[in-house]
Amino acid sequence: MRIHLIAIGGAIMHNLAIELQRKGHAITGSDDEIYDPSKSRLEKYGLLPIYMGWYPDQNITEDLDCVILGMHAREDNMELRRAKKLGIKVYSFPEFIYQHSKEKKRVVVGGSHGKTTTTSMIMHVLKENRIDFDYLVGAQLEGFELMVRLTDAPIIVLEGDEYLSSPIDKRPKFLHYKPHIAILTGIAWDHINVFPKFSGYVNQFRNFIQGMRDGTKLFYYGWDEHLRELILENEHYCDAKLYTAPKYKVENGQVIVSTRTQEFPLKIFGKHNLENLKAASLVCKELGISEEQFFTSMSTFKGAARRLQHLGGNENTDVYLDFAHAPSKVKATTNAMKSLHPDRKLIACVELHTYSSLNKDFHSEYKGTLQEADEAFVFYSEHTLAMKKLPHFKPEELAKHFNHPNLKVITDQEDLYRMLSVKYYGKSNVLFMSSGRFNGMDIEGIKEVILS
Repeated sequence: MRIHLIAIGGAIMHNLAIELQRKGHAITGSDDEIYDPSKSRLEKYGLLPIYMGWYPDQNITEDLDCVILGMHAREDNMELRRAKKLGIKVYSFPEFIYQHSKEKKRVVVGGSHGKTTTTSMIMHVLKENRIDFDYLVGAQLEGFELMVRLTDAPIIVLEGDEYLSSPIDKRPKFLHYKPHIAILTGIAWDHINVFPKFSGYVNQFRNFIQGMRDGTKLFYYGWDEHLRELILENEHYCDAKLYTAPKYKVENGQVIVSTRTQEFPLKIFGKHNLENLKAASLVCKELGISEEQFFTSMSTFKGAARRLQHLGGNENTDVYLDFAHAPSKVKATTNAMKSLHPDRKLIACVELHTYSSLNKDFHSEYKGTLQEADEAFVFYSEHTLAMKKLPHFKPEELAKHFNHPNLKVITDQEDLYRMLSVKYYGKSNVLFMSSGRFNGMDIEGIKEVILS
């Protein structure tokens, strides 16, 4: 097939482009801005557009079989308009993935938090046990070259995002996938630019359940009150079973999970990750993996990139990086770090980077999220605030919402770097949390300073 990707530089989009080319399709793409790592990877495979921008006459021709539209493009994109005019089929990437996977057994992992980690756990176990499968996951995983795989495998494992599918398809991505087996990890309000009311956000998960095919097995986190309510009113749409964290203990900074017959030491930690682990185990059991096979495989699982990623450490201090940005993620990650080393001081650094987190109407959701941190820094960039066209707010207003006795709000990454550089750390852990890059702050450099 001849396929053109509009907004090829996105995280999933560039991985999809590479995978499709590797499978023998003729791939082109366009974008108005592409940054690393997407830029370098597209260049490596000869897929980086020669010129940035939109060129409808050159890129959108009648011999195209289809166009895949990325979320970064606008609804009035010139190439999109030409594709419609020529009658070329336009897919969002979740639509395209579903078309590829219609004959497969589809596993979909949804929820406001823990999707990437739970998906990557399932993928790791299947790979360790040599089960052939396709996948789509929202992070780069160790042992997997790409974030997308599309073959003739009988199973596909999909991270099911509740965000919009494309500029012209306002449905959440996970509504396209129609799972045979599904997980819902929990519901915590996010994406307020699209779902300004919590009830509207919850309704997307209701639609996900109600759109399930007959016989779908759904595993949902049992302590989430919003999920419990949804299941009670919609349980006739699926075969729903709740899960909670398995039995575990922490010894010398390591989590050990107990089964009926033996104990398994793990490299992951945190109650939320143990909950993810339980969900993954239930799915793997449905796919023919025994309990012993699952936990033996999971003993080597290190996690996804930027998901409680260990950047380095010494005998007194460890430095971690996590993708946490929404309030529920910040709280779960902070609690996990403190539970692993309760005897160490915990210094948490959060960047507010997303539209929701920078919207002052959302800041009350962060109350108490850093409670387990002994000291906290909250960073945001005035430039990012202006780029998202959001109203200005004062640092002291933000600090009140977090309601932490030892918290500093900083708006200049150089000031943050300087403050972290002069601290005495002693016996402590440092946790960086963001979906961004702290406005270009040298994380590797500050890590070396902290550990020295």
